[in-house]
Amino acid sequence: MLRVLTLSTLFPDAGRPNFGVFVERQTAALAALPEVEVRVVAPVGVPPGLGWLPRYRALAGLPPRESWHGLSVERPRFAVVPGAGGRFHAGSLIHALRPVLARVRRDFAFDVIDASFFFPDGPAAVALGRHFGVPVSIKARGADIHHWGRAPATRDQVRAAGQAADGLLAVSQALSDDMVALGLPPARVHRTGVDQGRFRPVERVPGPPHVVSLGALIPRKGHEVVIRAVARLPGVRLTVAGEGPERRALDGLIATLGVGDRVRLAGSVPHDALPALLQGADVMALASASEGLANAWVEALACGTPVVVTDAGGARELVRCHAAGRVVARDADAFATAIGELLAAPPPRKAVRATVADYSWQRNARDLHAHLAALVSARAR
Repeated sequence: MLRVLTLSTLFPDAGRPNFGVFVERQTAALAALPEVEVRVVAPVGVPPGLGWLPRYRALAGLPPRESWHGLSVERPRFAVVPGAGGRFHAGSLIHALRPVLARVRRDFAFDVIDASFFFPDGPAAVALGRHFGVPVSIKARGADIHHWGRAPATRDQVRAAGQAADGLLAVSQALSDDMVALGLPPARVHRTGVDQGRFRPVERVPGPPHVVSLGALIPRKGHEVVIRAVARLPGVRLTVAGEGPERRALDGLIATLGVGDRVRLAGSVPHDALPALLQGADVMALASASEGLANAWVEALACGTPVVVTDAGGARELVRCHAAGRVVARDADAFATAIGELLAAPPPRKAVRATVADYSWQRNARDLHAHLAALVSARAR
């Protein structure tokens, strides 16, 4: 029996059900394997003395431990310092988690720590692994490398953790290459999963051409580019699913372009509602400045919906033929041209889905189990 302690600051909770839902799905699939036991530690960062502020109140009120969709989850608090660029996150996390893991270990003698986000989880996991004498794996997903791995206050911590970890995972080969460029060892590529039973093609209801863009309303996701592209395509509708600080600016852009009758900001859409949204779309478009390998890409393709994306992260590892969609420059004209091509000559939905036929949470779990078990065996030797 392999006993895994999953550590992730990126994990859903009652106030943020979509937050890190892919980590939850990965962990649940791992826990479903008969030869594995899993406990989850999902730390919550709250500034000291500021838990009463609206943005932190819901976090401060989360239960310290609970059963979340069948997973045993600890939610310890750790102190974050606003304005410090994350410099103290890892140290604070180590301080908060050492007694928590000591308590957990009394009835769950974990064999390995699986850090499912690189920062601050990775540096903390390495220190805790040394303290408890167990190997540590760290998984890179995208922003944890592209932001924290380059930010002056945290890049040395990221590099040191990567060099000290027993094993590294990355969601794409492109992300692994980015890690090497930052001075980290190469990571093993660990593909994301998708629920092929829920994300699948269905017969579409006839209507105007429909484009969907999925992602937080932040500059990195490039929703402005997609909105401008759709504005160039008369009669095409766009739904932007996500929430974030760019909402007011995007509302203003929609009004300026005069496309309020065709472009809708839908806000945060529950993950359980995403299959229907993607199944009803003709194209999923996302103009990201950086990614690891976006789950939204895989989910769209599983629904038979081709994608138009930028050359970010593992885009070319996924979009390898015209049935999957197009990889284009991050500008409105390029997106408009690619979307127009796919609307004029849509690839068969079965052919689109076939491009991600080997993506599943079951395969993801088996590969993760093999990786973690190998680290435990190597430590024993």
